[in-house]
Amino acid sequence: MNRREFLLSSVTTSTLALAAPQLAFAQDKLTILGSVPSLGFPFFVHMLNQIKAEAAAQGVNLIESDGQNSAPKQTADIEAALVQKVNAIVISPLDVNALAPAIEEAVKAGVPVVTIDRRVDGVEGILAHVGADNVKGGEAEAQAMVAAFPNGAKLFHLQGQPGAGPAIDRNKGVRNVLDPLKDKYQIVYEQTANFARAEALTVTEAGLAANGKPDAIICANDDMALGALEACAARNFTDVKIYGFDALPEALVAVRDGKLAGTVEQFPGEQSRTAVQIAVAYARDKTEPKEKLVLLTPIVIGKDNLDKAERLNETK
Repeated sequence: MNRREFLLSSVTTSTLALAAPQLAFAQDKLTILGSVPSLGFPFFVHMLNQIKAEAAAQGVNLIESDGQNSAPKQTADIEAALVQKVNAIVISPLDVNALAPAIEEAVKAGVPVVTIDRRVDGVEGILAHVGADNVKGGEAEAQAMVAAFPNGAKLFHLQGQPGAGPAIDRNKGVRNVLDPLKDKYQIVYEQTANFARAEALTVTEAGLAANGKPDAIICANDDMALGALEACAARNFTDVKIYGFDALPEALVAVRDGKLAGTVEQFPGEQSRTAVQIAVAYARDKTEPKEKLVLLTPIVIGKDNLDKAERLNETK
């Protein structure tokens, strides 16, 4: 059996697309896997684009993996990459628990793994994690709301996907600020919208119907903030202050136009480029990262500091 036949017989149908490009790669170059949870989310499209750009700058081959919002799919992509003997893996895991076994398999196979955005704490031997300090990001988001309503406010809180590290940490950050102030800042409606805009629209509509108009809505990402914005606009609740997280170009436009009160910038491009640099340096000559945990400090972007946004040049 030749190499092509072996690869095609060793991977699942869902990962065959990963095998074919590898056969055309130059044999004298390192090959890394770049995997994100789902290209259905603009945040991860940007992240993968930055991984691609840095891989090209480093002169390495890249296998691109779209997890398609499915832990089994992302797991299968890792397993296929291991069959192809990749030199390193850079991954933002969809679910930190569900992806742990596949990541552990990679580590045991001697493949350096660098996680981005979502940290997998239960696996020993991961080379490094590069991300934002999502707890601090959640705190900053809540503090921006508190500053806007010094006398107190009635709030909705839209949480991210259960099991996702950023969702857990951002919620913790929001709670760190608001729980000690619960006499003044009341979360009257709290629900997950799974980081999805359409779901956030539906969830917010339900919250408005049951609880009336809030003063502010804190959202764990921009897609949910934009969904909440649509729901409020439909009821002409244009004075509700809505806060997002991720500083997507569309959200930055909404901040500029006064439709969103703010969005948290966590610098995903810098995260992605740094992760690739760490992975390639180790794969090339076993260079250990200076830090195993690299956490960028998020900031809240409002009208007054739009120039600090990583993706401002993508706005129209």
